Amino acid sequence: MAMDRHDKEKEMASILLSSLYADLLSSYRISEGFMMLLESTEDLTVDIPDATDVLAVFIARAIVDEILPPVFLTRARALLPEFSKGIQVLQVVEKSYLSAPHHAELVERKWGGSTHSTVEEAKSKIKNILREYIENEDIDEAFRCIRELSLPFFHHEVVKRALTFGIENVSSQPSILKLLKEAAASCLISPNQISKGFSRLAEGVDDLSLDIPSAKVLFDKLVSTAISEGWLDASFGKSAAPDEEIQSTSVVKVKRFKEECGHIIHEYFLSDDVPELIRSLEELSAPEFNPIFLKKLVTLAMDRKSREKEMASVLLSSLRLELFSTDDIIEGFVMLLQSAEDTALDIVDAPSELALFLARAVIDEVLIPLNLDEISIKLRPNSSGSQTVQMARALLSARHSGERILRCWGGGTGWAVEDTKDKITKLLEEYNTGGDLGEACRCIRDLGMPFFNHEVVKKALVMAMEKQNDTSILVLLQECFGEGLITINQMTKGFARVKEGLDDLILDIPNAQEKFGEYVELATERGWLLPTFASVP
Repeated sequence: MAMDRHDKEKEMASILLSSLYADLLSSYRISEGFMMLLESTEDLTVDIPDATDVLAVFIARAIVDEILPPVFLTRARALLPEFSKGIQVLQVVEKSYLSAPHHAELVERKWGGSTHSTVEEAKSKIKNILREYIENEDIDEAFRCIRELSLPFFHHEVVKRALTFGIENVSSQPSILKLLKEAAASCLISPNQISKGFSRLAEGVDDLSLDIPSAKVLFDKLVSTAISEGWLDASFGKSAAPDEEIQSTSVVKVKRFKEECGHIIHEYFLSDDVPELIRSLEELSAPEFNPIFLKKLVTLAMDRKSREKEMASVLLSSLRLELFSTDDIIEGFVMLLQSAEDTALDIVDAPSELALFLARAVIDEVLIPLNLDEISIKLRPNSSGSQTVQMARALLSARHSGERILRCWGGGTGWAVEDTKDKITKLLEEYNTGGDLGEACRCIRDLGMPFFNHEVVKKALVMAMEKQNDTSILVLLQECFGEGLITINQMTKGFARVKEGLDDLILDIPNAQEKFGEYVELATERGWLLPTFASVP
């Protein structure tokens, strides 16, 4: 509507978008809206002849106002037809606006300007207001100046900057805490903006620690005080910083682990060698950092093509069975979701990608649907992370959701988990109907997924129970174990998975418990199972 009106309305529309940002519109939603406009540029030019240039100004303005990440241009170009008018809009944005000297001022004043301040100007004013308040402690004057900014959607910057001053100058902390407490009590700064300001500083406290070694301790005290006085949500203490749950380990060790993870994951994306990655991860001997590895894996995959995203999902299935506990997986996703808003600044479609990863984890039985509730509890209400969990639930509740989610990235590794399960079922059925033992072993080997052989064991045991003809199946398992085709670790995991699902199996196979007991006894005699199997619940 603004595109078809005067400059005044266009300026008002840009200001409104900045005001809606964070509180009502996430960066992802804004990106999605601009993408819809780019896709319909041809239609818009029919009614608005200069739509290409006007839309380019709106996009450039959104980038200058920091409500749209610059990487949006690259992402949008990859999604639009090569010779479309949408591409022309992006070219105008880059060549005529963002690459011009003093482009920020040029874009801000394109429609005549207004009382609207640029982000940098606003930050500078906020610093000056706080410095003056710390000197004279005139809280009424500080409140008046904050109101005159007319930027309620940017009050999180006031909170962040005030807390930073409090950490840099400990003697100013009482004054800073008084200012924020009364600003919250008088509703000058909303609870959402208070929480967002604390979150922004929590994410950068490690960098602040380089200049102020005690920054983390000081910040924690500020958080504790704010929560105890009732002007910061108590849930913040549980979820403020993505990596905060690993407080006992030095920042240096975490940083080194992240670097090693990056190398391992990049190598995996090149080689597609799951066993090698698992060996490399085991060599790091840092299971307490498993959630960090998951976060790093998914973050790197989200910024790559469908092939790597599919590989990441397949890897999660393997890690869940080989190395990671359910708690590791949950904490990893919580860390991802807590930093979803920041991730969206670099990866435009991060929320939808994260929702797909979550939904895929449920489909692949890495998580169970109930785990989504556990994840939600650890996120702040109405945050981008909470909305992403809701998106995942919506994906899972749709018709034919399993097949759609499994195909969401096109089976980038060439073998989606569901494909492999189907092939395992078919090869076992063929073998069970008189097939050749050697041929069955060859088919299992040709799957090329040794880390997934626990599925062969599971399906074989269930088939033996169902067919009441277990001799040939047990012979196949013995042959695979004897050849080293199925390792003792995979054999144990397969038996463990059947054990976990016995209650459901009994509904269809009344003597499932008895048959399984016989198989466990045989497997124990033949050395198929690890001693730890007895402790599996």
